[in-house]
Amino acid sequence: MSPWFSRSGERRRRPDLPVAAAPAPVPARSATSPVPSAAGRRGGGVRRSPWEDGLGRTAVRSAQLLLVLLLVAVAVWGLRQVSLLVIPVIIATIIAAAVAPVVRRLREKGVHNTLATSIAMLLGVGSLGLVLWLVGRAVRDEWSELSSAAMEGLDELQAWLAEGPLQLDEGQLSAAREQATELATSDAVQSGAVAGATAALEVVTGTVLALVVLFFLLRDHRRIWAFFLRPLAPDVRARADRIGISAVDVLGGYVRGIAIIAFVDAFFIGLALFVLGIPLALPLAVLVFLGAFIPILGATLAGTFAALVALVSDGPVTALVVVAVVVAVNQLEGNFLEPVVLGRALHLHPLAVLLALTAGTILSGIVGALLSVPLAAVAWTVVSAWNATDGGDRLGEPDDVDQLTAGRAGP
Repeated sequence: MSPWFSRSGERRRRPDLPVAAAPAPVPARSATSPVPSAAGRRGGGVRRSPWEDGLGRTAVRSAQLLLVLLLVAVAVWGLRQVSLLVIPVIIATIIAAAVAPVVRRLREKGVHNTLATSIAMLLGVGSLGLVLWLVGRAVRDEWSELSSAAMEGLDELQAWLAEGPLQLDEGQLSAAREQATELATSDAVQSGAVAGATAALEVVTGTVLALVVLFFLLRDHRRIWAFFLRPLAPDVRARADRIGISAVDVLGGYVRGIAIIAFVDAFFIGLALFVLGIPLALPLAVLVFLGAFIPILGATLAGTFAALVALVSDGPVTALVVVAVVVAVNQLEGNFLEPVVLGRALHLHPLAVLLALTAGTILSGIVGALLSVPLAAVAWTVVSAWNATDGGDRLGEPDDVDQLTAGRAGP
């Protein structure tokens, strides 16, 4: 046997010969590694989609934004077609968010759920009906005096604009007043007055529907909320529950806060009108109270009307005093009452409030002006609470409503 082989047949290593190194392993191509195309290999790079550059991404985002705006426009159009259903439901939801603490307190004292709901509704609706009846009676008894005072106030205003420091053309002022009078007595307005029975029927229908919806929202709000949450996945359900509680908390706080502010405005302005001996002090105070539910503009316009009545009844000095009182009350409202009473219920810039008021007025008139700001506050709360956690980032604690999830829903 050759000396270069061992007994087992393996070749012996010669000490004078180098050993060849093992070849390096070739790394396998990953399944996710990009494979350049033939055209890319020939061109020296990978071809990119035209939608991947800056202009393409901008075009995609613009198309998405246009699609969202189109969907919003279609939704608004559809809601306007069923406004007789939508508006009472929204009003009932707003009132329910404000009255829910009363129902909860009654239930905590052992009152049955249905009885507690009935008591709260009777107190709320009865108080509102009594106030409206008193105001309607006062306005009816003094309507002729109110209308004549308004016309005399317009005469005084026209004379001041023509003879005062502005020195406006009296002919143009008279023409503008005649056009306004013709508009008020036009065929369109008269035909609208003929259709008053239909409008009254719609108001009655909407009121009854709002009361029915309000009753069920106050009595069964936990079951109703659990019904909407049940189809959602657990993680989405928790987020929706958090957002819903925050939205209802903000909505209820806003309504109660704005009611307190409206009462303070009406009290001080009405007291000033009574002390100054202005006629129609009570109806004007109630007008200020109702106008305060339209932020920024409502109370100011109502106070301006009160100053106009004071101008007719007692002259310019008394009217200036009324204007000073209205300005002082508005300053008290803006600098003290709103930050303290509303608290965290409303975090909207005044420009956002004005834009919401304008949009609501265009879409639904006076009803839209009343509902636009609370709806905007709720929308902003939903956006803010979307990524909030269940801990410290939560916007609102459920102190105005009961727990509303399916696991916590009770009878």
